[in-house]
Amino acid sequence: MNTNDTLIPLLGIVTDIRQDTPDVKTFRVVAPDGGKVFEHMPGQCAMLSIPGVGEGMFSITSSPTNKEFMEFSIKKCGCLTTWLHQMDVGQMITIRGPYGNAFPVETELKGKNLLFVAGGIGLAPLRSVINYVRDNRSNYGSVRIVYGSRSKDDLVDYKEIIDEWMNDEGIEVNLTIDNPQDGWDGHVGFVPNYVKELNPSTDSTVLVCGPPVMIKFTLAGLKELGFEETQVYTTMELRMKCGVGKCGRCNIGNKYVCKDGPVFRFDELGELPDEY
Repeated sequence: MNTNDTLIPLLGIVTDIRQDTPDVKTFRVVAPDGGKVFEHMPGQCAMLSIPGVGEGMFSITSSPTNKEFMEFSIKKCGCLTTWLHQMDVGQMITIRGPYGNAFPVETELKGKNLLFVAGGIGLAPLRSVINYVRDNRSNYGSVRIVYGSRSKDDLVDYKEIIDEWMNDEGIEVNLTIDNPQDGWDGHVGFVPNYVKELNPSTDSTVLVCGPPVMIKFTLAGLKELGFEETQVYTTMELRMKCGVGKCGRCNIGNKYVCKDGPVFRFDELGELPDEY
């Protein structure tokens, strides 16, 4: 698909809305004639729009292996996302994409042990990769997922994690929340510290996503454990506006998130820029 194709908005129909957390909803979108609006790879994004309100870039959180629909987990945090959260099933939106590069699931990650580290809504872009790996399980080594949020109620896709991921052979899931909570008997503590406690083997490739401060401290902790920057990938969905490198809103250092990312290997970034 060329750039001109990705600039053309296509119609999508919202067929299901799931309340994941108090401020996160997951929207299932299909083309008017059924099926996916377009194909994508894990880590890519799409521009969703409500005409007359605005548009924004969001991770495609469903796996490319799902041919029936696309999903987007969206946190309510501004004008557009508030409108999106007010949508009803059956409403039409416009969608364009896919944008950005993907996690190298068919090249560098193939055959590797994988460690996923996510914080809060940061699980959303990693969910696409995790489910892609689950559906192509023989292509990858061991899989470990470390995921944390402010509270149990803020854990995105909690039901899928409990009912599916935790029951998969060869997948280890470690959950944590920031502070103690009634009804939670799991680990309590921040994600970067939990990763260091777990002391994962350095023979893994790491995929990390979450708030910038979490990414920063997680990377520092991984380095303490002996990981190299060449082993760590992240996705930075920061201030993307046009999606094609024209507006300059999403630059971090000398990189454009929409064109050079959103997926980066840390050695490609050099030092994490102050603005991130």
